[in-house]
Amino acid sequence: MNYKKITSGAEGPDVLLTAGVHGDEYEPMLATLELLAELPGKLTRGTVTIVSIVNEGAYESAARYGTDGLDLARICPGNELGTSSETAAAEISKLIESSDYLVDMHTGGVMYDIAPLAGYMLHPSTDILEKQRKMAGSFNLPIIWGTEHRPDGRTLSVARDAGVPAIYLEYGGGTGIRGKVTEAYKSGFLNLLASLGMVEAQSVTEPLENRFWVEDYRYNSGYLQGKMPSPADGIFIAEVTLGEMVEKGQRWGKIVDVLEGTVVEVFADMAGLAFLQRALVKVKKGDALGGILPIEKPGKTVIYE
Repeated sequence: MNYKKITSGAEGPDVLLTAGVHGDEYEPMLATLELLAELPGKLTRGTVTIVSIVNEGAYESAARYGTDGLDLARICPGNELGTSSETAAAEISKLIESSDYLVDMHTGGVMYDIAPLAGYMLHPSTDILEKQRKMAGSFNLPIIWGTEHRPDGRTLSVARDAGVPAIYLEYGGGTGIRGKVTEAYKSGFLNLLASLGMVEAQSVTEPLENRFWVEDYRYNSGYLQGKMPSPADGIFIAEVTLGEMVEKGQRWGKIVDVLEGTVVEVFADMAGLAFLQRALVKVKKGDALGGILPIEKPGKTVIYE
């Protein structure tokens, strides 16, 4: 795993920016290249460490998983003597533990399309939690999502255990390249650096009351792959668009089994904001078809156990 450090020559935070934890999420990788070109000479304080591809085996395979079949986002802090994904997880975990802030960039890959959001774990430390809220807010994405802090194996769980404020970004997915994702990530990261006093630009954060902000303390609240499981194998045809407000029981889409000639309807399992949609149309029973945030209007919603 290769990484590059951009130093200002002046004391300040070390901010770690990562992409390519999953090998089929390309816009974050492109955003790192643009930042590597722009930041030298612009950084006035501290250090920025950039990893363009965390799991190179997954990138070479154009897949979420590495060549060893492992999802790096489930095996941190890894194993220095293990498989390719395990060693990459060990390397990135060391970088996280030595940093002051972490931003981990993602998309939905080829499998999902995700509405633009900045997320974080609901850290038990009120000081770290507040820093994470500010980090997420500085990206000016329309959704902010705080989820329960217990899951292990993630880059964010390594940061949690090391006391490092950390956020992740999700936006887009499917096939093709979406330039607006790359631009949003690049401009958001520069705004974060401005908020930390690391570049001379003025930080501008859109009012939080104008955004959809959910903090959900329930178990597995952030587990995307467990949301709205498909009731059957077949071809998924969506009938809801991202960003749409839906009612519980509203038609989400249908599963068509071409071999059997059958159709199974899928209905929204709750009311709220559609933020996750299956992009890879061929599905198996149990695959996540989409996700809904339980929020009716902009502003902050807190959900407890």
